[in-house]
Amino acid sequence: MTAAGKQQVSRAETPRRGKRSGRPGIRDVAAAAGVSITTVSDALNGKGRLPDITRHHVREVAEQLGYRPSAAARTLRTGKSGLIGLTVTTYGDEPFTFTEFAYFAEMARAATSAALDRGYALVILPATSRLSPVDVWSNVALDGTVVVDPADHDPVVAELVRQGLPVVSDGRPDGTLPVTAWVDNDHEAAVLGILDHLADSGARRIGLLTGTTTDTYTRLSTTAYLDWCRRVGQDPVLESYPAHDPCAGAVAADRLLARPDRPDAVYGLFDPNGTDLLAAARRYGLRVPEDLLLVCCSESTVYASTEPPVTTLSLKPRRIGTAVVQLLIDAIEGIGAPHQLERVIPTELIIRTSSRRRSPRTTVSPPRESGEGAG
Repeated sequence: MTAAGKQQVSRAETPRRGKRSGRPGIRDVAAAAGVSITTVSDALNGKGRLPDITRHHVREVAEQLGYRPSAAARTLRTGKSGLIGLTVTTYGDEPFTFTEFAYFAEMARAATSAALDRGYALVILPATSRLSPVDVWSNVALDGTVVVDPADHDPVVAELVRQGLPVVSDGRPDGTLPVTAWVDNDHEAAVLGILDHLADSGARRIGLLTGTTTDTYTRLSTTAYLDWCRRVGQDPVLESYPAHDPCAGAVAADRLLARPDRPDAVYGLFDPNGTDLLAAARRYGLRVPEDLLLVCCSESTVYASTEPPVTTLSLKPRRIGTAVVQLLIDAIEGIGAPHQLERVIPTELIIRTSSRRRSPRTTVSPPRESGEGAG
């Protein structure tokens, strides 16, 4: 750093604010850095044609002073609040039910970090309330919103788009939802891979625990199962329940294993299907994996230590959370092209004891006595 730079940093360490007190403002940064207010604004917002050394110096001074741009000033200057929303409109009547599921918790953490990396804050918004969700959201100045697993004809998505807000969907929307972009997994391929894995492990009648909602995850996964059953000539064995209701999931697992055409393998689309099916199997005296093979879709680490450990499908929520926020902010800032507005994230099947190939049963005969059978 030049002598002038060192002198300016020294001034930044002991700024003279006169009667000003409290949080430093942009004028304090300009005075301490020895530059104009416009230069400070350009340096902190990545604008203007400033030398890199000047931009770095201004940011260093601002950091030393503890300067943070005013959100209100930013909104007036750029027309943007720096806030983006995230909600799940499909599951549950309670405002934040979805945060109790491992998938949504991991996705939200990754989305929050991705937003901060781009200079935005993430606001988790209630899916429902006594008022319309849109009425609640109107009190928050959002630049755009991420919606997880929107249902067909989702009214919240439609209203947000009508207001001119960019909306990015975690989940492929149906053709009626005019979202800006979407990120999803290939659910059909994932389900077919699981069913083939169970069949290769010895299953002859595979059942499905699915949901009653119209989001694409549930619809595509269930359709893939039904198509597979037609292809292999198996009658479908499935039970549906409201996925946001854990009690209903346990009842559905019990119903599935109580059927006269009880399956010898089950794939559960939701959490905690794995633990529900293990409990139901114990009630009916079924051994896992000897009598019943199990797989469920979950991000929870609990399945690595259940008895037995349960095979799980991971949808990679951290990668999805990062991708949806990046696409949303790109849309807000006018970055990107139409071909970049769809992303498919690969899944991972984590195979554990509950679905491992059964060892073939063999009968061991006692050794024959010497001379036996002679004559």
